[in-house]
Amino acid sequence: MSILDSPLGRCETIREMVLLDETQQECACEHGCPPGCDCPLAGCFAEVSGLSTEHAAELKHASNRVRQAKARARKLLAA
Repeated sequence: MSILDSPLGRCETIREMVLLDETQQECACEHGCPPGCDCPLAGCFAEVSGLSTEHAAELKHASNRVRQAKARARKLLAA
């Protein structure tokens, strides 16, 4: 019995089951897909490898806040 709780999907291009908790680029590298390959599972992969969707969204939101704060700081320094 296998204890694997990562989401899986069947890739018809390579005819294998692939992990969907990694990024599409990581999957392509792992399975030897050429750049620009039309991936049948596009949109199903994680945005950030190894993170839950909720945690990835939190990190993205925090990153946006940091970017906005840096932009405001640059404006203040330029003034």
